[in-house]
Amino acid sequence: MESLFSEIWGESELLVEVKERLSKAAKVNRPVLIVGERGTGKELAAARIHYLSPRWKGPYLTLNCAALSPNLLESELFGYEAGAFTGAARTNAGRFEAADGGTLFLDEISHLSPEAQAKILRVVEYGSFQRLGSTREMKVDVRLVSATNVDLKSRADQGLFLPDLLDRLSFEVIKLPPLTYEEMLVLIEKLAAIH
Repeated sequence: MESLFSEIWGESELLVEVKERLSKAAKVNRPVLIVGERGTGKELAAARIHYLSPRWKGPYLTLNCAALSPNLLESELFGYEAGAFTGAARTNAGRFEAADGGTLFLDEISHLSPEAQAKILRVVEYGSFQRLGSTREMKVDVRLVSATNVDLKSRADQGLFLPDLLDRLSFEVIKLPPLTYEEMLVLIEKLAAIH
């Protein structure tokens, strides 16, 4: 796995330093917030944290919070019971439940609705949540890694992001440096070869 990250990201002094910080963060079983511009490799950084952590044998799931509407996002995160809403014909596990024992990477976390933020805060604090349409508490052991390209502190100051959630997610904050044009081309080429 180490050689894969070296090949994709390269070996500049700044990137080596970031990889070392990610490796150290991987060993501590706490949330990590990855901050960086679009295209800087936030998803690669999250995968590095998971695969170098004691959870590496557990599930590693990802979800782009910007890609789903607020209602769909909540059902994806927390799952739902049969009959919870129109079209919910059967019970469905969410990402938190499916990632039990592993890592859940939430990209573009600034796009979460206030309701989803409050529910995620409960999972981070207590390791519990309720599926949509249920009153039963579900317990999970999930490490949360999240990423953003916006200033969450500023959003919290504006009342757009829960300060308590930001505090819990920011146990370790890792800032990814912007890539040069050449580094970006290499990254795109390497990622295309993997997929």
